[in-house]
Amino acid sequence: MKAGKKIKVIIILAVLIIIMANIKPIGRVVYPIKYDDYIEKYSTMYNIESYMVAAIIKVESNYDKSALSKKNAIGLMQLTPSTAKEIAKKMNIENFTPDMILDPELNIRMGCWYIDDLKKEFGNNMDLVLAAYNGGRGNVKKWLRSEETSKDGQNLHYIPFKETDKYVKKVKVNYNIYKYLYSDKKHNLLN
Repeated sequence: MKAGKKIKVIIILAVLIIIMANIKPIGRVVYPIKYDDYIEKYSTMYNIESYMVAAIIKVESNYDKSALSKKNAIGLMQLTPSTAKEIAKKMNIENFTPDMILDPELNIRMGCWYIDDLKKEFGNNMDLVLAAYNGGRGNVKKWLRSEETSKDGQNLHYIPFKETDKYVKKVKVNYNIYKYLYSDKKHNLLN
């Protein structure tokens, strides 16, 4: 091997070693966690893994507190005004208005409450919870009753909404990424 090629190979190897040694810090730049105090507070309050809440926010809004979807879902956890109004009523939030969903703390609080409510209904099965969060609890109940989508009535082997199927997979991938990137943090995922 010529001297020039050897130097290039050595430089490439050195760069790869540096990148591998710094993968978590680099990953944390690509996968930041914002609003960490609220995520930790409400994920703890509603017994949801912090990494799961972070992954849902990443997929739903990419941490854009002003995000608005084509389906009129608002904020970090992408709550529709009608769902948020229903949640607010059940949470005893007085004088609720849809613009309140833009508040990051309230949005995360309501989103975590909703996930907890779905967990109670679907027995802590996060695949079902995520499918219901995205595709609606009524659809998930219907899919569980159909042999085409559920072999045992307790799990989905097929999600007929492509968007919901993709959503569940994407949240789970992001969850694993967050868990990997932040698992070496001392007390919780965020400090």
